[in-house]
Amino acid sequence: MALTLILTRHAKSDWDDPELRDHDRPLNPRGQGDAPKVGAWLRDKGHVPGQAMVSSALRAQETWDGIAPELGQAVAMSTEPKLYHAEAETILSHLRRAEAPVVMIIGHNPGIGEFAHRIVDEPAAHPRFIDYPTCATLVAEFPGEDWSEVDWWAGRVVDFIVPRDL
Repeated sequence: MALTLILTRHAKSDWDDPELRDHDRPLNPRGQGDAPKVGAWLRDKGHVPGQAMVSSALRAQETWDGIAPELGQAVAMSTEPKLYHAEAETILSHLRRAEAPVVMIIGHNPGIGEFAHRIVDEPAAHPRFIDYPTCATLVAEFPGEDWSEVDWWAGRVVDFIVPRDL
């Protein structure tokens, strides 16, 4: 049996209100449109998580809110405050606690981009993998049956998409 990780950076956020704390920034109209497209792409490719771990930031929560209805089934979601601007090591520690065989994590750069590069054995063959833009989504497969055993460089890229490709 294999384990599958779906790793998504939050969709494009709104910078119009300089009074808002970073944590409270919502998605902008482009981000609101991109998240459902990514959700539909995941469903159409058969990459549907059984569990989602989502940063507590509003833009990450709204990204999930856009993706989730497109998946075609209910998914257990947990809000994870420590994923807000998490470093790669923190993301790995969250992944190691996952329980479903297919897990989605929604977070932020720069940590999520660094995590994506370090968790797979070879980078995705896509020019945007290097900078991991908003709503970029990696699907990676891992050998084994227990997330607690997953380590750096263990994953194999199955898919990678950015909203512009959709």
